[in-house]
Amino acid sequence: MKSKIIGLTGGIASGKSQVTHYLRKLGYKVVDADQVVHELQAPGGALYQLLVDYLGDGILEESGELNRSLLAQRFFSDADLRAWSKREQGRVIREALAAEWEQAQKSGQVVFFDIPLLFEEDYVDWFDAIWLVYVDEASQLERLMRRNNLSEREARKRLDSQWSLEQKRPLASLILDNRGSLEQLHQQIDQILSDLREGF
Repeated sequence: MKSKIIGLTGGIASGKSQVTHYLRKLGYKVVDADQVVHELQAPGGALYQLLVDYLGDGILEESGELNRSLLAQRFFSDADLRAWSKREQGRVIREALAAEWEQAQKSGQVVFFDIPLLFEEDYVDWFDAIWLVYVDEASQLERLMRRNNLSEREARKRLDSQWSLEQKRPLASLILDNRGSLEQLHQQIDQILSDLREGF
């Protein structure tokens, strides 16, 4: 049986983790790009070494772990650093995800890849379909401020570092509207999966 590989994306605080949690609960395999990055950034990982070599030991906690809040502050306030990261970290991440993609191709299953920067980093051609988790910008901003305890200015800076959901919307195969309740989101997923199974 041929595998079906679906890209899943959204924006910061759009509710993508609610979707991946539900898909896993239903028994689907979800490859989480953020988790892959987290593992690569652990001490001894390829990204850990890359970051320390480039930015120095000042980005480390006393424990030797990366100081993630400090890194986030630096990345969100420095366009040159973001450009370097997109190029250098992006290359390492793509290689790791490509290995996961190869495995998914051999599985004969429906496999989801949760990639926040799917469009920005040009992963489009990897997938049979791309699902976008969508909310309006006002809801996204409010959720991000509440979730990360950020000021409106800080939250807007983070949103501006990614493409807007409005930019991504016409590029997606399918929109999951997450402006309603969790139950409504689950109902949309159930319906889409039902249609997917019929055509699989």
